[in-house]
Amino acid sequence: MNEALITLRDISFGYPNHPVLSGVNFHLHPGERVALLGENGAGKTTLLQLMVGLHKPTRGRIHAFGRERRSEQDFRDVRGKAGLLFQDADDQLFCPTVLEDVIFGPRNLGKSETEAKVIAEQVLGSLGLSRYADRITHKLSGGEKRMISLATVLAMQPQALLMDEPTNGRDEKAEQRLLEHLESLPQARVFVSHDRKLVERLATRAVMIEDGTLIEGVMHSHPHVHTHSHLHIHAAGIDAGHDHDGSIPEHQHAHGEG
Repeated sequence: MNEALITLRDISFGYPNHPVLSGVNFHLHPGERVALLGENGAGKTTLLQLMVGLHKPTRGRIHAFGRERRSEQDFRDVRGKAGLLFQDADDQLFCPTVLEDVIFGPRNLGKSETEAKVIAEQVLGSLGLSRYADRITHKLSGGEKRMISLATVLAMQPQALLMDEPTNGRDEKAEQRLLEHLESLPQARVFVSHDRKLVERLATRAVMIEDGTLIEGVMHSHPHVHTHSHLHIHAAGIDAGHDHDGSIPEHQHAHGEG
């Protein structure tokens, strides 16, 4: 297999008196579609953010796109190659209009205004969002903002996609359009999701965060993940800590990252 795009070696991270990840090893190769599973608060969002340098590990090494990454300057380059879709669209959108938001990424990567606009219009068109170009971003619905957030990531033409709950806030029709589009994309990806359909349809491999470490699994044609510890994670790990309809039991609702 080709050299990994992103490799984490013995990564640990935590807050004072609150360890989150411990001794995590992970790799993402070209063409892979990795589902990142685990209960709420397990550290899934933290792991994605570590990959692009939004957190600094307390231990371990991160190797991305051909070399080790340590400094903020190192990770600025990584963020241009690994597009991160945040769980909350309001963390991603900050320009007055949709088109300006989508143009921002290519411009930040050195494209001219004309080049960036062409890229932005092409991406919006591919997602069926051309009619939103002149809309005021903060007036959009939650589902619309999620789609525009994806457009801002794709406009950067990344080599890899890191997606945190990409189907949150979308109605069934919008979700189907999103799934079809994601299936057609060539980029390797890691995605966090509690959506069975998304995991079963898009993942070629699954990993689960449990007690701060990663359990590797392999996706099969039936909706199970078999891990090296012989744990059977039903419906691609989504039943663990969730009701059978995919929702989170009331006693587990809590603020904080996934």
